[in-house]
Amino acid sequence: MAYDKFTVLTSTAVPMPIENVDTDQIIPARFLKATERKGFGDNLFRDWRYNADGTPKKDFVLNNPIYTGKILIGGKNFGSGSSREHAAWAIYDYGFRAVVSSFFADIFKNNSINVGILPVQVSDKFLIKIFSAIEADPKAQFEINLPDQTITILSTGEQEPFDINGYKKHNLMNGFDDIDYLQAMKEDIQSFAEKSLY
Repeated sequence: MAYDKFTVLTSTAVPMPIENVDTDQIIPARFLKATERKGFGDNLFRDWRYNADGTPKKDFVLNNPIYTGKILIGGKNFGSGSSREHAAWAIYDYGFRAVVSSFFADIFKNNSINVGILPVQVSDKFLIKIFSAIEADPKAQFEINLPDQTITILSTGEQEPFDINGYKKHNLMNGFDDIDYLQAMKEDIQSFAEKSLY
């Protein structure tokens, strides 16, 4: 399934300075029965967002209208725990296109990229600067430039590079998952296979 192409994202951000956020907190296990990748955004951080009676918890950041945007800023060790793909589906379905943290669990990082979310790993020092910028101005803008592999705090001009696998970068920039990548190479694969027969 193809996703939106990711090149340069300029957006405000939602701050969640909580460390060790695991996938069961991102999407609780009781919501994993669905097989389609739709509707998971409604239950993103369900137990943190809502009371038992379904009313929103006023002190949770996603329920605070002052914070908006397509970038989620998380604390260190974001996406730990089980390998459920649904966590990435929920983040994408909610509307986020990038998650920034100073450390990601590897499986969560790969699951995110596979559904069109860019995980941007920054230094601890730069993460603090991002949180400080949002604290100073909840409408602070950030630029995530995938071709150049940089993230910039636009209010201060401070910038830091980030790493990403070249294959994964290509897929994100073209809106491909692994199957889309192979389909895009169909003619090359067919040509190679025909040459190999002779």
